Amino acid sequence: MTLWRTLTNGFYTENPIFRISLGMCPFLALSTSVQNAIGMGAAATFVLVWSNAAISALRNVIPDKIRIPCYIVFIATFVSLVDMVMAAYAPPLHKALGIYIPLIVVNCIILGRAEAFANKNTVAASLMDGIGMGIGFTLAMALMATIRELLGNGTWYGVNILGRDFANQPVLIAILPPGAFILMGFVLGGFAIIDRRKGRAA
Repeated sequence: MTLWRTLTNGFYTENPIFRISLGMCPFLALSTSVQNAIGMGAAATFVLVWSNAAISALRNVIPDKIRIPCYIVFIATFVSLVDMVMAAYAPPLHKALGIYIPLIVVNCIILGRAEAFANKNTVAASLMDGIGMGIGFTLAMALMATIRELLGNGTWYGVNILGRDFANQPVLIAILPPGAFILMGFVLGGFAIIDRRKGRAA
């Protein structure tokens, strides 16, 4: 597999949210605004990229019996860096993301890529995989957040898009937990229709 194919796999073919259905907890909880979605996506991407690289570089010296605890140590190190930097330079975002920043340590996407990819491939390929999966996760977060923020608040990235009349009577369920599951179903249904049409065209 080429590095370009490895990079782009996470965008659509193996998108961690819409294809593999990993990392759903922060995806559903933080997709109420585009700002939160991009912040969470950037944090997860940073951890994915560097934990993948570290695990790949040391894959031949990590004892097989303790590889999962070793992965968690690497991941926790990078999560701590993200947490401290965000707290220092973006306090409002850090507060908005809250407990979901430290929970990146046990995010299934990151642990899954460490075990399924970084542990078996070169550092370069693992870097590309981390970038691709991180971008795919961020795009999925941003797509859902765009829909929920527009419907729930009439805004996009905090800017009023749909006008004051809509803002006074928004679709509030869109930014509530039940709305997240309902909209997730519609989005997954849309991807299924796209895949079916692609299959017929092929």
